[in-house]
Amino acid sequence: MQTDVLRSAAAAAPRLGLRPGAGGAARPRRTGRLRRNPLPALVLALFAVFFVLPVLWLLLAATKTDDQLVHANPLSFGSWHALRVNWDALTAYQGDAIFQWLGNSAVYASIALAITLCVAVPAGYALAMTEFRGRRTLLVATLVVMLMPNATLVVPLFLEINAVHLIGSMWSIILPYAFYPFGVYLTYIYFSTALPRELLDAARLDGCSEFGVFRRVALPLAAPVVALVGFFSFVANWTNYYLPYVMLPQSNQFPVQVGLGTLLDSVPQFNPTAGSLEVQRPELALATLLAITPVLIVFLFAQRFLVSGMLAGATKD
Repeated sequence: MQTDVLRSAAAAAPRLGLRPGAGGAARPRRTGRLRRNPLPALVLALFAVFFVLPVLWLLLAATKTDDQLVHANPLSFGSWHALRVNWDALTAYQGDAIFQWLGNSAVYASIALAITLCVAVPAGYALAMTEFRGRRTLLVATLVVMLMPNATLVVPLFLEINAVHLIGSMWSIILPYAFYPFGVYLTYIYFSTALPRELLDAARLDGCSEFGVFRRVALPLAAPVVALVGFFSFVANWTNYYLPYVMLPQSNQFPVQVGLGTLLDSVPQFNPTAGSLEVQRPELALATLLAITPVLIVFLFAQRFLVSGMLAGATKD
């Protein structure tokens, strides 16, 4: 009887789109490869057009003369000689001003980053782990300030900095940079969702103070989110333009973003009233590449921590 059943199943398999497997069992028969869905490829192509091609153009623009930049193939390589000429012209602008601007950006962003980490991480821990009067109001205020555009805060910040006579000093940039409510909220989310409360309670039972619990237990476990806050803070500080443009009156104090604006004003094609210190467009492209290189280096070194920090708090045991 069993043999007859197996024979009947084997005979019916071709009609059902099945083929016999080992031991006479029928299994699905492959009808060929499924057609690939073109939508992902189309989306990737659009991303390449809007994001990859401009970066590639920028890289190649620094290797051309101004005439080649206008009339040659946009995605063609110029020459190493043109790259060297553009480099010499850029570094000679106002006596190596580009390196001074890069150094100013590094000082402003680094000191502000250190203050941000020293303030935002403990603040997020306190909001997540302690109950005190006004906690909810403080958290809501943090969210409101975090959602406000940076440009809306420039005038109040200018009035405050001017009241303490810091306009024109590096602290007029560093102190507002160090105020980073997004970092407070990010660490608050991490400590509220991803940090085991039982582990903290065990440390307290062992006689550890609250500061000791934070320093010895919570902070080492929060390394990914600290790296994430640090990266976002550094990028925000490095790319900020409007605040230093308002606070700093002298060119030798400018960060690189404001310096790029100065270079742009010196390009005759963009500013017909440019003075004697003219800047060609390939030199401006080379300066832009120098301005984004530090952010790219920081991203490459912090990439492993950034991925784990973005996933921190996504799941809860």
